[in-house]
Amino acid sequence: MKIHEIYEFFQNPPPTYLCQELAVCYVLSVLLESESYGTELIQRLETEYPLYRLSDTVLYSALKFLEDEKAITGYWRKVEGRGRPRRMYQINPDWLPQAQELARLWHGYVSSGMRVTNHQ
Repeated sequence: MKIHEIYEFFQNPPPTYLCQELAVCYVLSVLLESESYGTELIQRLETEYPLYRLSDTVLYSALKFLEDEKAITGYWRKVEGRGRPRRMYQINPDWLPQAQELARLWHGYVSSGMRVTNHQ
C-alpha cells in the first residue's frame, strides 16, 4: 500500500454492502411502489443508490425473514420472452403501516449519507 492509495480510497470509496436490517427496509421501500423480484431489487439498488450494494445472500435472507414474518408474499410468474419463471414479491396489505415505517427508516438512512462499516 502507498499513501496515495489511502487518499484515493476516501476520494472514491468502494460501495458499501447492506446488512440484513438495511436490506429489509430497502426491500419494503421498493415493494411499497410495486411488486418485484430478487435480481431487479439488486439492480435497482445499484442504479438508484450507487454507493450501496446488496449481496444475494443478504437479499434472500431478508426476503425469507419478511416471508416468515408474513410481511410479504411470494409467487412464481412466467415473464414473456424470458426463460424460467421469476419469484415475485409483494407486501401483505396487513403489513402496510409497518412497511411504510421501515421504508422511512431506509430513506432517512440514505438521505443522511450514513454508510455501513460492513464491507464485504
